[in-house]
Parts: sequence; C-alpha cells; structure tokens
Amino acid sequence: MLQWSAEADTARFAQRLASRPAVTDAFIELHGDLGAGKTTFVRHLLRALGVPGRIKSPTYTLVEPHEGPGFPIWHFDFYRFDDPREWEDAGFRDIFQQRGLKVAEWPARAAGLLPPPDLSLHLELQPDGTRRVRVQAHSATGQELLA
Repeated sequence: MLQWSAEADTARFAQRLASRPAVTDAFIELHGDLGAGKTTFVRHLLRALGVPGRIKSPTYTLVEPHEGPGFPIWHFDFYRFDDPREWEDAGFRDIFQQRGLKVAEWPARAAGLLPPPDLSLHLELQPDGTRRVRVQAHSATGQELLA
C-alpha cells in the first residue's frame, strides 16, 4: 500500500513507471471514485513519457490517442460507457490487439470486454486529502513495471 501525500508523490510514481521499458506495451487499469486522482496520474505519466500539449480527460470521447516516444498511447475513460456495442463500433478490440500503452479509467464499466490488465492501481482519497494507493501486478509486464 502506498500513501501519496501530495501531487508530487503521484508525479514521482508516474516517472518511475515511465522509466520502465515495459511501459511501451502495457495495459494499466485505474480504479477509484470521482476525484481520486486517476486523470491526474495519467497526465503525470504521459508528461513523464514526453507527450507534449494538452492532455485532457476522455470522459466524453471514451478514448484520447497520444504518441509516445516511438509507441502509441491510448487513454480510455469508461465512466460514461453503457453499451457494449460501442466497444466494437469504436474499434477498441483492434486497439487492444496493437502494441502500445493503454491506460483505462473506470475499467469495471467495460467488464468482460477488456483484456486482463498488466497493472492495476486502486486510488482512494482520504479525508485529509492524501491518497492511499494499492498497486497490483497481474503479469510479468506488470511485475517489470514495479521492479
């Protein structure tokens, strides 16, 4: 269990993940209530990977594509996802079969459609404003990310 006392802790963890070669072809799930810091974590991760420009939440578009240093990145937000047909219509199955980093907020809303994650982060906002973070590796890639 990690404790992030400030946004700088989030940024340090994101920088650590970004420095791992396995990040170029990983699937990371982010769990937590609204305001837990999921999108903030993604912004820090993408900045650490060198993604320029505005990094916005894909709450209404479901996915925002980005270009990492030599690999594609897809940031998913399934908060408003309510129809499994959207999955096929949007071509998400094809995206998950491609090489690249995939990061998904609210993955439970696409349960049964997503492949198993390599890494999952469960963020919980505490009354004092800190975040308690449970990190789980689910694959060799996930273990490499945490090494």
